[in-house]
Amino acid sequence: MPEPSSLASWTRALRKQLDVLGLDSAGLCLAAGFDPHTREAPGATLRLWQLAVQASADPALGLRVSRFVSPTSFHALGYTLVASESLREVFERIVRYHSPTRDALQLSFQKTGERYEFSFSPPPDCAAPVPEMLDAFAAIYVRTCRNRLGRSYAPLEVHLQRPQPENPLPWQELFRAPLFFGAAHNLLVFASRDFDSHLDDGATQPGEPAAQAQALIWEPRVRSVIEAQLPEGEPSAETVAQVLGLSLRSLQRHLADEGCRYDLLVNQCRENLALLHINDPDASLSEIASLLGFADVDSFSRAFKRWTGLTPTQYRQGLAR
Repeated sequence: MPEPSSLASWTRALRKQLDVLGLDSAGLCLAAGFDPHTREAPGATLRLWQLAVQASADPALGLRVSRFVSPTSFHALGYTLVASESLREVFERIVRYHSPTRDALQLSFQKTGERYEFSFSPPPDCAAPVPEMLDAFAAIYVRTCRNRLGRSYAPLEVHLQRPQPENPLPWQELFRAPLFFGAAHNLLVFASRDFDSHLDDGATQPGEPAAQAQALIWEPRVRSVIEAQLPEGEPSAETVAQVLGLSLRSLQRHLADEGCRYDLLVNQCRENLALLHINDPDASLSEIASLLGFADVDSFSRAFKRWTGLTPTQYRQGLAR
C-alpha cells in the first residue's frame, strides 16, 4: 500500500485529540465520508478537519493535534528523517520526495542569504484546508527541529495565512518566534547556521578520545526517536533500532558502550516529558497520558507518583500554591 499523504497521515493524531476532548472521533470520520479503519483520500481528510473544528470549538486545535504526531512517521520519508545529518538535509528530502499528485499542499525549501525558507500552501486550484490544519502542519515541523536541536529551539519567523486568532497566546507559546498572521504565504524561516550545522557536531573535538566522542552520539539519537514515537505508544527497542537503521543487537551494544540501557532511557524520556506537560494547565491528564504512550490515566498517575512522590493532581495543586 502506498504511504499516506502528509494530510491523510494526520487522521490518527486528530482522532486522538478528539478522543481526549470526549468527542466521537469515529462518528466524525464516518460523517466526513470514509471508514476510519482504512486509508482515506485527502478530500475526506479536509472534511474531517472541518467537522473536528466545528465540534471542538477550539481555535488552537491544530497546535494541540501536532503533539500526537511522530516526526518519524509523519511523512513518507519516515525513518530517513532521523538518519539525516543536518536539518537542511531533512527539509531538502521532505520537499524532494513530496508527492503533489497525492497531496493537497505545495512545498518549497530555499536559501535566501543567511536564512532558509520553508513554504507550504494549497495549490490555487484546490480546496483550502481549514486554518487549524495548516497550524498543525507548521507546528509539527517546528517540533521536528526541536526533536533534533533541543526543546528551546525556535525559528526566526512564522508566517501564516490564517487570520489572527482572538487569543494568539497558544501560537506564541508554541512557536516562540515573531508571528505574522494574514500573511501572503505559509512560511517558516530558519537561521542557516542552525540548518547547515552537522547534527553530531558536538560529538567530535580535536584530540578527544574516540570512545568519549561516541558517548555523545547514540544516547541522544535514541532519546530523540523515543520521544517522537511515544504518542503512538511505548516504542520497542526493535522499533527504535529500525528507525535508526540498526539491528537490535547493534543498538544494545551502542547503548552499553555509552553506559546506558534502553528501558532506562524510555523511563527518563517519559519522566522529562511528564514534567514538561504537567506545567501546561491546558493539558488534561488523559492527554498527557496519551502523549507519553500510557494506556490510561491510572497507569500514567502511578508512574508519575513513582517519579515525584506525588500524584499528578497533587503536583498541580502544589504548582498553583
